[in-house]
Amino acid sequence: MKSKLFCICILFIVFNIIFSADAASLQVSAKSAVLICADTGQILYEHNAYEKLSMASTTKILTALLAVENLSPEAEIMIGNEVLNVDGTSLGLKPGDRIRVYDLLVGLMLSSGNDAANAVAVAVSGSIEGFVDLMNHRAALIGMRASSFATPSGLDDENHYSTAYDMALLTREALQNELFAEIVSQYTATIHIGEKKIWLKNHNRLLQSYSGLIGVKTGFTKKSGRCLVTAAQRDGTSLIAVTLKASDDWTDHCALLDYGFAAVKHFSVYESIPQYYVDVVGGKANSVACVPSVDLTYSAMQPLADIQVQVTTVPFVYAPVSQGDIIGKITCFYNGTKIAETPLCATDDVEFNAVVIQEKTKMQQWLQLLSGWFSYG
Repeated sequence: MKSKLFCICILFIVFNIIFSADAASLQVSAKSAVLICADTGQILYEHNAYEKLSMASTTKILTALLAVENLSPEAEIMIGNEVLNVDGTSLGLKPGDRIRVYDLLVGLMLSSGNDAANAVAVAVSGSIEGFVDLMNHRAALIGMRASSFATPSGLDDENHYSTAYDMALLTREALQNELFAEIVSQYTATIHIGEKKIWLKNHNRLLQSYSGLIGVKTGFTKKSGRCLVTAAQRDGTSLIAVTLKASDDWTDHCALLDYGFAAVKHFSVYESIPQYYVDVVGGKANSVACVPSVDLTYSAMQPLADIQVQVTTVPFVYAPVSQGDIIGKITCFYNGTKIAETPLCATDDVEFNAVVIQEKTKMQQWLQLLSGWFSYG
């Protein structure tokens, strides 16, 4: 037994040495970089990940997130003077144009229109200044402690900066919104500005060349250099990579994501979940066991020891009960953030027990009779 335990320890040490060496040999051109697991937020690689830098148009990840959280995608808005005299890339919006919110967001994220960013800001908050306040408030809620936002577009400003790690946190939050995830995953799209139809192509060319890539945003200014945020999924593993001020961000991200997919494994939390039971009323059994509908797993380089499990079940169920009936929910948290959730389902059938019901009915009749006597007295 001792020799077996010793072998396991040796294998664990060797495993760590191998992947530590791989991480050490991973070279990126970026001044700052980070790679995280999207489900747990666990850092897989970092290089100056907490250094405050300009993040250019990757800023629009937050702009788009606030839009999908506060506007109906089918709503039509009229463009005002906020789109005039906007530097950098443009969607070609003019005052008086009418456009759906969904089309505006596609233009924002695929073509990186700075005019679209200003239009989003006014549509959400009534003014660019008010929207900037909202950006900073939302960033604080996400936990972006080293970030400051001054523009909805990402144009240079001394009070506009973030870190690779903060941008990874933002992207992790944003990708949980299905509409946001849908928009940033598109490589090409057609939108309408009034009666005019416009064909757009995403600036993120890795959507076409890297297997499993699902978005999310490019960025560039002379001050910030090349900035890139990507997310990719393979075999149940989701990764987020961020590089700021990179000379070769395409290569950086391919290397980061390749490293992550090779290093990350799947671990189950099923073994740590105790058996739960729910009371059954009127059944041939007094209770029924319930289990997760699917095996709850997470992605990490090593098993995580501090996963919290929260179980919610109904107080009771009425017979009959069928195997597979949903009677609860189980949620797993890591560092206070939800990483997995699935229904709890009954493990067995519980038949209706007519005898029990009849006995209870007779008892209820006696109780009603006694109650009537006491009321009469």
